[in-house]
Amino acid sequence: MRLLVVEDDALLGDAVQNGLRQAGYAADWVRDGVAADSALDAETYAALVLDLGLPKRSGLDVLRRLRNRNDHTPVLILTARDAIEDRIQGLDAGADDYLVKPFDMGELAARLRALIRRAGGQPAPMLKAQGVELDPAGHRVYYQDQPVELSAREFALLHALLLNAGRVLTRTQIEEALYAWGEEIESNTVEVYVHHLRRKLDAGLIETVRGVGYLIRKAPHA
Repeated sequence: MRLLVVEDDALLGDAVQNGLRQAGYAADWVRDGVAADSALDAETYAALVLDLGLPKRSGLDVLRRLRNRNDHTPVLILTARDAIEDRIQGLDAGADDYLVKPFDMGELAARLRALIRRAGGQPAPMLKAQGVELDPAGHRVYYQDQPVELSAREFALLHALLLNAGRVLTRTQIEEALYAWGEEIESNTVEVYVHHLRRKLDAGLIETVRGVGYLIRKAPHA
């Protein structure tokens, strides 16, 4: 899953980005509101971690502009402003969650997992389809109740496909979900990871929709 972190404090922004990457996310980081708008216009993100006190354009302005163009990307406000009025203002502007600094990285990751699940129509913590179970919090995968060892990229690809079970993901959408800015993408990267997952799980699990992308169905074939 690809996330955007908007934080002007260099130490904190770097820490959050690295923490999210260690949690298995592809995370981009920008330091001001104008850069945030540009990133959100150019890329698709599973969620946004947004500071309020930003240079050039405030976090609330970024949030309002996002919602005004009917963009439903989940937004978690991460700020030192802890007054009830600030929380109300942020939530009323369209934020989905609110976390006050200082914070625990584990809690931030858990809140983001919950936001991403809800946005994908998957309220349960475990993602399940076709005999596969994926635990985003524990980074564990089971097939037919047996544990399966996956690389970080394989796990991220399976996570994206299960979160969108029943919907086709294009190659571009998968690349955007797996890679942050500056990470090199080989021309056949998606195909290679799809092949690995088919080999480790089941050859028929991931369907190729020719000319479109890849799909995991919600229910077994009749």
